Amino acid sequence: MDEDTIFAPMTALGRAAISTLRLSGPATGPAVLALAGRCPQPRKASLRRLRDAAGDVLDEAVVIWSPAPHSYTGEDVAELHLHGGRAVLDGVVEALMALGLRMAEPGEFSRRAFLNGRMDLVQAEAIGDLVAAETAGQRRQALRQMEGALGRVYEDWSDRVAGTLAHQEALIDFPDEALPPEVEAILTGEITRLTQEIGAHLNDGQRGEKMRDGLVFVIQGAPNAGKSTLMNALAGRDVAIVSPIAGTTRDALEVHLVLGDAPVTLIDTAGLRETEDPVEAEGVRRARARASQADLVLSLVSVEASDTAPTVRDAAGQVPTLVIATKADLGPIPPGTDLAVSVIDGTGMPALHERLHAFARTATAQSGPPPLTRQRHRAHLQQAHRHLCLAIAEPEPELRAEEMRLALSALGGITGKIGVEALLDRIFADFCIGK
Repeated sequence: MDEDTIFAPMTALGRAAISTLRLSGPATGPAVLALAGRCPQPRKASLRRLRDAAGDVLDEAVVIWSPAPHSYTGEDVAELHLHGGRAVLDGVVEALMALGLRMAEPGEFSRRAFLNGRMDLVQAEAIGDLVAAETAGQRRQALRQMEGALGRVYEDWSDRVAGTLAHQEALIDFPDEALPPEVEAILTGEITRLTQEIGAHLNDGQRGEKMRDGLVFVIQGAPNAGKSTLMNALAGRDVAIVSPIAGTTRDALEVHLVLGDAPVTLIDTAGLRETEDPVEAEGVRRARARASQADLVLSLVSVEASDTAPTVRDAAGQVPTLVIATKADLGPIPPGTDLAVSVIDGTGMPALHERLHAFARTATAQSGPPPLTRQRHRAHLQQAHRHLCLAIAEPEPELRAEEMRLALSALGGITGKIGVEALLDRIFADFCIGK
């Protein structure tokens, strides 16, 4: 792969003021020379007239030349800032392909940066997260990870495991030497501290993953409890069909919101009741399934059916549940509810918005060390934690050292220091072209 020189648009296709192409690889310099006549000074924006092989002018563009190793990928890199017309872009692309360059695959620039040591795997993943960020919270989390904060935590643990393993190897290799007795105590104490720190990192309520992937709020309740009406009110548009006919909503309807700086998927579900209709029954089954996997259930009970209020809190099992009395303009508020609202006259709606924002903020709140952001990281850390726990309990020095080596390998798999080849295609395939 490194023998090829690649290029790709860095900006979205379509009519715009500027369209930018990035080039990377050994033939980048000759390509810029062929198009622009000469290479600009390194890392200085220069205006150049670009021509194809026949000498026809393609565009007047700003060219930035960044020779290796001081570039994004660690290779020779150039950026061509073109006028945004599609014909301009097509002409330059054709000229580059005629020079032997090829279009980059998704994530190939960042993959080359990783392989050339310009970033670790955690930082590379953060670039993908930053490109996909839809909220300020996601942006802040991705930037912190891209700057290396999370990678430094894992590198510190790796260094400490490696240092402790070195002490263990010394105890194995020199059993007859008069090594200080405190060496064994230092070794076991450090393993214990590492186990505690990794365990605390794992026990974070999945806050980083929830910020990255988004929270799920499910609206649940009996037919005609006002679920679809509330869904439309929270979404600010007509998402669900509202009808007095029970069972109108058969399948789950979703809308994406930003609450408390976190992405939230709000789901309207079928009314919960016993029914002989197989289609509606499937909708009820799906409603219960979605609620069981939600971060928060909005369990609705209409003031017109207040006798059901005491039981709705248990509808979602162990999932946090907010019991909401709907149609508050029509009658007294039933006991056992957390909040009463009316979409018709606005009663309770500001309070409901604040409760939802507060829950989203709390569920994704971050302080202290950067949180876990991906299931891949969690799986590796769980392996490392398990091997360190086994190392503490293992009386045989050789077997303890082997558990520590396995823990070190698991930690290295997060940042890409050890055993990452099988991960690369899956990770970088999620990137957009040009990144």
